Amino acid sequence: MPTAKSKPFLVAPSILSADFARLGEEIIAVEKAGADWIHVDVMDGHFVPNLTIGAPVVKSLRKATKMTLDVHLMIESPEEYIEDFAQAGADYLTIHVEAVEKSKLKEVLQQIRKAGMKPGITLRPKTPVEEVLPVLKLVDLVLVMTVEPGFGGQSFMTDQVAKIKTLRQEIDATGLHALIEVDGGINAETAKQVTDADVLVAGNFVFTGDYKNAIATLKAVKRSVG
Repeated sequence: MPTAKSKPFLVAPSILSADFARLGEEIIAVEKAGADWIHVDVMDGHFVPNLTIGAPVVKSLRKATKMTLDVHLMIESPEEYIEDFAQAGADYLTIHVEAVEKSKLKEVLQQIRKAGMKPGITLRPKTPVEEVLPVLKLVDLVLVMTVEPGFGGQSFMTDQVAKIKTLRQEIDATGLHALIEVDGGINAETAKQVTDADVLVAGNFVFTGDYKNAIATLKAVKRSVG
């Protein structure tokens, strides 16, 4: 049976680094270049100190592509927006463990699935990985942030690699199916440190050069490191 380290990364270009004046064209371009998913960062200016897009843009993206729309909510009270993103066409909807009361977390993840999306869970770099372990069986995706959420172009935080290894061990040991995604400072070199993951979110590395070459380079990383 193929293991996580033997399967090529899925690559999810982050539109945070795309040209928003040409967003539809950018999506088509990365799709033709071999992207697997599109990663969409939603920020409210409160949970993180930046403000980006919402459900209406996701709805527009849905019209432009059949690729998986991977939506990462960096917002307060994410449970209030589940239906909006479901109707907009999101495939994965990832929420922060810090944004929901612990007593309500399982219920919110179940609401995401009931709305027809695949639930994901994520955490800030300073949050211990143990905070998400109790809900692994309820999610299809675990997102490990290797930068502080809220801004693009940050440097990769090496100390977060241990979280990825812990998650890989836990998922494999318990026979769960959740994918591990990594977001933050991903490029051809940092990707070599996260081969226990399944999905790479890449912004600047993809959108500031040759899209096809960048995506192919990331997909080939596991093969290059053996």
